[in-house]
Amino acid sequence: MAGKGAAAGTAMLLVTANVGSLFDDPENLQKNWLREFYQVVHAHRPHFMALHCQEFGGKNYEASMSHVDKFVKELLSSDAMKDYNRARVYLDENYKSQEHFTALGSFYFLHESLKNIYQFDFKAKKYKKVTGKEIYSDTLESTPMLEKEKFPQDYFPECKWSRKGFIRTRWCITDCAFDLVNIHLFHDASNLIAWETSPSVYSGIRHKALGYVLDRIIDQRFEKVSYFIFGDFNFRLDSKAVVEVMLQLEKKLFDYFNQDVFRDNNGTALLEFDRELSVFKDRLYELDISFPPSYPYSEDCSQGKQYMNTRCPAWCDRILMSHSAKELILKSENDEKIVIYDHIGPNVCMGDHKEKDAYEMRRSFVKPHCSMEEERISSILKCIIVTAVLINQVLSATFLDC
Repeated sequence: MAGKGAAAGTAMLLVTANVGSLFDDPENLQKNWLREFYQVVHAHRPHFMALHCQEFGGKNYEASMSHVDKFVKELLSSDAMKDYNRARVYLDENYKSQEHFTALGSFYFLHESLKNIYQFDFKAKKYKKVTGKEIYSDTLESTPMLEKEKFPQDYFPECKWSRKGFIRTRWCITDCAFDLVNIHLFHDASNLIAWETSPSVYSGIRHKALGYVLDRIIDQRFEKVSYFIFGDFNFRLDSKAVVEVMLQLEKKLFDYFNQDVFRDNNGTALLEFDRELSVFKDRLYELDISFPPSYPYSEDCSQGKQYMNTRCPAWCDRILMSHSAKELILKSENDEKIVIYDHIGPNVCMGDHKEKDAYEMRRSFVKPHCSMEEERISSILKCIIVTAVLINQVLSATFLDC
């Protein structure tokens, strides 16, 4: 089992999930989702857990408030989470403000055995010890324990507001500091427009937004640390380059000759068309992908492996990291062999995105200060497992472009 063998090791579980449709069908999709999530927690028993949600609350947040409250209470009080005696929950519930609402939700759970963990106060510029369970919502802009931004309006296609932005928190475990960034980038509004150029205009918009986030988290306001950025990047395949695999292309229709092309060998033959991250190769690292495209899966409970024909399947949901963060989790090339970057619930209907996960066996070693990106990590790192679990977006077919 991941995590056994090094008493001094700290097991981390990182999760990203676009949970939009969970609140449209809480009796089915939400139960499936929670069951799969709890199974991962039980199997790997992490010490520190981060769950980053996008489209939290679904299409109509106001109408879903009761479901939101129930979901949060379930996570905090579930028997599966009983060993996590400290928690921080940050929910952007300010749905009446177009200028600020991102529909992001960030959850952090700390195991009772984890002793020395602190969270950074961005206003006071100092770390505070984490105790108890606390929930923050409504206007997160005034919460000093995080930074939250919606992208500037001129970043949005046609300057039309949608719920896209990021939330950043900073943590310190055994003197090792790192940022965790929850992010939601822009979707492809039209297959036809996406197909016109290579790369597409939408890819350029995502590139600009991700660059904005990276510049913000390494600017001069705070000390630079390693960072993990995970969420719904909405990365798509180069549509113009893969047009031969489709039967019919319309604005919201992408019909295939044969869906097996996306499943054979986990669709890895199509990774050559997964190009959006390449422009950031000097700033970001990702573990090797060996799982099928995560989007857009059917929401029919009897079709857990079937893709919808609304979009070209793509790896939209990812866990990325700075190169100094890579140094924290991969000491050598051999370490990659004990890391699993995969999806969860491959045969279960979780909505239109399939879950992903990555596990690394924990071990103890002395880690020197990191020099990558001029980041300083003031500690001896005596761990490590990074259990990076990507639970893909769960998004309603009627909610594809929100």
